[in-house]
Amino acid sequence: MRVLSLLLAVVTFTSSATAIVRWAGVNEAGGDFGSKGGVYGTDYTYPTKSSVNYFASKKANVIRVPFLWERLQPNLNQALNATEFGRLNAIVNYATKTKGIYVLLDPHNYARYNGQLIGSSAVPYNSFKKFWRLLATKYKSNGKIIFGLMNEPNTMPTEQVLTAMQAGVDGIRSTNATQLILVPGNAWTGAHSWTQSWYGTSNAQVMLNIKDPHNNYAYDMHQYLDSDYSGTSSSCNSPTVGSDQLATATAWLKTNKKRAFLSEFGFGANPTCYAAANNLLAYLNANHVWIGYTYWASGPMWSNYIYSVEPKQGGDAPQMTHALNKWLRKHK
Repeated sequence: MRVLSLLLAVVTFTSSATAIVRWAGVNEAGGDFGSKGGVYGTDYTYPTKSSVNYFASKKANVIRVPFLWERLQPNLNQALNATEFGRLNAIVNYATKTKGIYVLLDPHNYARYNGQLIGSSAVPYNSFKKFWRLLATKYKSNGKIIFGLMNEPNTMPTEQVLTAMQAGVDGIRSTNATQLILVPGNAWTGAHSWTQSWYGTSNAQVMLNIKDPHNNYAYDMHQYLDSDYSGTSSSCNSPTVGSDQLATATAWLKTNKKRAFLSEFGFGANPTCYAAANNLLAYLNANHVWIGYTYWASGPMWSNYIYSVEPKQGGDAPQMTHALNKWLRKHK
């Protein structure tokens, strides 16, 4: 009974919260599936128009679209592959120009190209700068684009992450693109570990040194609600695990007058997780330093993935029914 009362209290709190985030949506995974090659339509794909339509009908105003750097640019420092860019661009144009929603571009590479770290002799920092200059040139006139520099850098010095991400910022801004840039940190860019140092110098210390001439960036953070925050379990730590784990990063953002975007979070289909998700979303909306979020994940190639919210036979996933549905329609 005490557990039930706590769950009800969390849900009651969320229903009365005032939403203020600007962007609310989902990850449309699929372009990041498979190896760097792979067969289009079999090993990987991009979001479908029907999926974009569905989330637009739920009032999402942003989708994060993961893709592999090596597919889009098969040869480092060379041109983007025209066929692959055409596939990506088709859904980007449909989402931004036909449906009027934002697209968050996401090279889903963990700060690597062909398995080699950005900043190594095989992948110089300047190569990452050139990649982003090429891609930003394509989209500098599209105001519905958000540039996500890189998914989840990890297992490297945080100072190396900073130099790599600064190269990405410099590449984008060299095109005169002015849109929002999302800057990740080290250690899979976990919000819960933002101020910790087990992975090296903390993100909190190092990533403050990012420079953007337009001052139009936010920190890209992830936060799953399972016991080790890895997004691999259908269970959730507690009904307040989300707000509990975001508290330190939120305090850091406020102290330093910075902003963040939660581009990945996910939760299982059970009452504790529904309460935890509602608590997390209420917390994001109640703390103005958080400007947006995208749930992980949807996409046409998931089968029985525990966090999938891709509709099946037109029906909503439980995570949509019990949490996301009422929050997606409350963004600014």
